Amino acid sequence: MTSLDPVLDKDGVRLTVDDTVATVTLTNPAKRNAQSPALWRALTEAGRVLPGDVRVVVLRGEGKSFSAGLDRQAFTPEGFDGEPSFLDMARGSEAELDATIAAYQEAFTWWRRNDLVSIATVQGHAVGAGFQLALACDLRIVAEDVQFAMRETSLGLVPDLTGTHPLVSLVGYARALEICATGRFVHAEEAERTGLANLVVPADQLDAAARDLAAALLSAPRDAVVETKALLAGALSRTYEEQRTAERAAQGRRLRDLAGITD
Repeated sequence: MTSLDPVLDKDGVRLTVDDTVATVTLTNPAKRNAQSPALWRALTEAGRVLPGDVRVVVLRGEGKSFSAGLDRQAFTPEGFDGEPSFLDMARGSEAELDATIAAYQEAFTWWRRNDLVSIATVQGHAVGAGFQLALACDLRIVAEDVQFAMRETSLGLVPDLTGTHPLVSLVGYARALEICATGRFVHAEEAERTGLANLVVPADQLDAAARDLAAALLSAPRDAVVETKALLAGALSRTYEEQRTAERAAQGRRLRDLAGITD
């Protein structure tokens, strides 16, 4: 990939920008890009500092694995340096715990903003929080060796980093329940067949495939892509008639804009 000066480079996250394409890279391959509260804060910051002309964001992980999930140090009594351990968090009030988890979720929410299209390129393990981070993106290109798994239930927990909604939307309730409750691995063939993956490629072609997809996305006018994304994102929560109405309103905006008509 193009070598660029990073806009942000901290706590296992690097953000670079090349014109209208931004790349967010997880940069701790020695720990298989295991996640921590510090990494989540850095991901949240990456979303906040994106230049306004960025249209496509590519998410990738260095090394053999995209992200092996939550760093297990979180479950030790000492936790991370300078951070409350998860055990300490559990002893706090319900409101405090809810606020803390909500802050963690911010790292996973901005990827679906209507003004962006996000692409996760996923190789090797994408487990737990890693799976949910890939699910946070609009599109997923996966390597032939990908191994998705939602392991929270086997630890006595639930997936709480915004992954349940996109998972059910993509594969349906029954398969989502089975994947989460068993914690089993989902490999490349099943991921593509069930809609978890848009494309499967050899691992050494992930970056090239992301560049090609980004170029294809950039070929359409930005406002048309933004309006289309908003239409599709809201389709499942609308009735058929409500979606027809939304289509008419969006098309009216596009036609007025193309004609140079302002309200």
